[in-house]
Parts: sequence; structure tokens; C-alpha cells
Amino acid sequence: MTRSLVQSQFGANAAAYATSEVHAAGESLKMLVGMADPQPDWTGLDVATGAGHMALAFAPHVARMIASDITEEMLAETRSLAASRGITNVETAVASADRLPFGDGAFDLVCCRLAAHHFAEPAAFIAEAARVLKPGGTLALVDNVSPDEVTMPALSRAGARDASTLYNQFEKLRDPSHARALTTGEWVKMIGNAELRMVAQCVIAKEMEFGAWVRRMQCTTDTVERLASMLEHDAAGGRGHLADFLMPRRAGNELWISLRELVVVARKSA
Repeated sequence: MTRSLVQSQFGANAAAYATSEVHAAGESLKMLVGMADPQPDWTGLDVATGAGHMALAFAPHVARMIASDITEEMLAETRSLAASRGITNVETAVASADRLPFGDGAFDLVCCRLAAHHFAEPAAFIAEAARVLKPGGTLALVDNVSPDEVTMPALSRAGARDASTLYNQFEKLRDPSHARALTTGEWVKMIGNAELRMVAQCVIAKEMEFGAWVRRMQCTTDTVERLASMLEHDAAGGRGHLADFLMPRRAGNELWISLRELVVVARKSA
């Protein structure tokens, strides 16, 4: 995924992410702060901050937060939200997730929420997070995950691979800047390879109203129809298990789906 495509896609939709309820107040936001157990003397870095919701959630619990992103429009939203809430210990910085412009061991906390599925090289991001963490420092991560044997235990390994491929095609159709949502197993392996020790992890469901989900990316009518068709085809007996994973259902006149979020806290050896 090219840096310019991500910047274009999210620069144009920055305000929508600032007001998105899922991003501003999703269950994983409060959960991750509690699991990470931030301390008053910590310095934290939020990678791919978007509109700054994760950085602003941690800010009251730490001494200093740096909210980083490759998209200046998102950083402007972060500064605006911080000012509106009277939060003064958040700074912003332009930074790419796979090449963080900070020194080794600079941070007590590195966090990243609902962004890594846009990264071209998530392993490089994890390696960079480990590098800039102090000994004993904390990685706090949330991201959407693809189907696997953990989230869909009834599937065979081959079936899970097929379901993961179809789910990522579905996401990329809605958002061309989507790179790939990893599976829980891939995240666990990647974090271990960076010599970070897993402290806690869980997978939670995230309920999404389909209309709001597609409007946030300003999807065309044709794209919305194709997305809905993928769900309907699979629910009617398609082989990709997309409907089994997303569980499309009607509530009144609205279509809802369920995404899955992996919530992870890991620590660097002291």
C-alpha cells in the first residue's frame, strides 16, 4: 500500500474519523488503556493516530504523549480535539509507522489502534515499536483481524485461509488504502519475533452499522451495492464464509455487521 494513497484516502476523510463513534468511543479504546496500566511519569507514542482518539485517551494518565501520523489533516484533527478537551500534554509529529523518527528507548509506551491493517509492512512497525520502547516498555495494540481458527474454530485451516482472503477483498473494496488485516496468530508470532512478551490479549466483536461504515469512506453507490452483494451471496451459500464471519443482520431498516478486533498488550524485556 503506497503512502500517498493512505494520505489521500484519510486526508479527505479526516473530519469523519474525528466524529466517528467507533473510533472516538469504541469498546477497545477504554479496554486498552486499562490493560496497559499507564503510569503518571510515562512518555507515550501513538502510531498512526488518525484523529487522535487513542493518544487523547492515554494523555490524562501519562506525563506526555506524541501523536504521530503520515497525514497532516489527521494531525490537525488531533490538535483540534485536544484543544477542545483542554488536553495540553499531547504533541503531534509526522511519522511513518515502519520508520519512526525517534531514538532507541525513547518511550515507555507505544500504542496503535485500528490502523495497522493499512501498513504495507506490519512486521517493520512492530520492530520499530520494540526499538523505540525503553526496557520494560509497553506495546498496546488494537486492530481488526481476519478470520482464522481462533475466530472461526469450525473452519479447517484451508477454509480459514479462504475466508481471510475474501474478508480482505471485502475491506479493500470499501477502502482502497486497506492493505491486509492479519490473523490473531500472525500478530502473536510477529510480536514474539520482536522479542516482546505477551501480557494480555483478547478478541472482541465490533458492531458496525453498514451504512455509516461505507459513508465514512465516501463509497460510491456501485461500491456499496457490490459490498452488499458479497454479503448476500455468501449468506445464500457462498463458499468464502464471509457472512459467517461478519454475521450480517437487519435491525429495523439498517444492516449491521460484526468485525473482530484483537486487543494486545506486550512488554519489552527489562
